[in-house]
Amino acid sequence: MSQVGKKNWIIPDCELPQAGEGVLKGHESVIVVNDNTEDAVIRVMLFFTDRDCYEDIVWNVEAKRVRCFRMNNKEDMCGFTVPYDTQYAMKLESNCPVVVQYGRLDNRQTNLAYYTTLGYAQD
Repeated sequence: MSQVGKKNWIIPDCELPQAGEGVLKGHESVIVVNDNTEDAVIRVMLFFTDRDCYEDIVWNVEAKRVRCFRMNNKEDMCGFTVPYDTQYAMKLESNCPVVVQYGRLDNRQTNLAYYTTLGYAQD
């Protein structure tokens, strides 16, 4: 059986919304599927319009596992605080092919919006 995924991913449209009020809390997440027999080590870089790139984030996803990383969780972000309501982009570089999905729940309006998308991938 062949491996699924790519090693390099770009997610160009990131914007962490405020948690807001109500049962469903605003958030962003990146879901990584590792279909390999080796653990994935993923370097994460954040690009901003008004500041330098931040590169000190490393994610680990065990072999044959899925893991969800939340942008508003300091542990998932290796201590970095992602600013709210700021446009940024994300680059992921993995040691082995993975599949990456991005999701955002934005409840800043009464009619909340949730969407997911795959990033741009390249080996």
